Amino acid sequence: MTRRRPRLISVDVGGTLGTAEGPGLTMRLAAASPLPAKQAREIMRDRLHTQPSLGDAVVADVCEALQVAPADFPRDLPPAPLTLFPGTMDALRVLSEVATVVTLSNVTCADADTDGLRRRTAPWVSDFFPSCRIGYAKPDRRAFLAVAEHCAVDPAHIVHIGDDWACDVVGAVNAGLGAVWISRGRPTPEPDLIVDHGVLVADDLSAAAQHVQAFSRTEENP
Repeated sequence: MTRRRPRLISVDVGGTLGTAEGPGLTMRLAAASPLPAKQAREIMRDRLHTQPSLGDAVVADVCEALQVAPADFPRDLPPAPLTLFPGTMDALRVLSEVATVVTLSNVTCADADTDGLRRRTAPWVSDFFPSCRIGYAKPDRRAFLAVAEHCAVDPAHIVHIGDDWACDVVGAVNAGLGAVWISRGRPTPEPDLIVDHGVLVADDLSAAAQHVQAFSRTEENP
């Protein structure tokens, strides 16, 4: 990542800002499917997380792909409440002093609670881009480019922060964005990618915010 002050910072939600209190639709379907959990999640990213509503055709398609009986598809589930990690609000404040902050998350329309998230992250987060709104799910580069287009910011001037290596780091890099990986102490999956693309690694969002703030100040005072 080029060490320049970003014009836009996109932040993942689940696992980055906080964690859901209890299983949502995705977790329930993954548990009900006989497929390996990773395969089930990949199917849902493409067929479920990108849908603005859950009509019968969508449910039938997802159930067939997951090998789940349509009668077992959970309906009318309320969104699982999100518990913010300690320090999240302070980190968002720091990031908002550097650039405009938005969220970019993979989430079903049943699990998305944009109004609640807006209330809880005000005034530091300016807009919210759940995959069910934009029609693309990370790591699809089109998810990142949809945010860039909506905000009228060149991808090269955007930094994305998230905890999922494939979705948040590889996806962002492939779309031409800078990336910060929230490692939470995990080993780096691809050290070469970090070196080649200047990916920053931080233990949590607070550390990520400090990194972004630090290199932004360096640019201002070379």
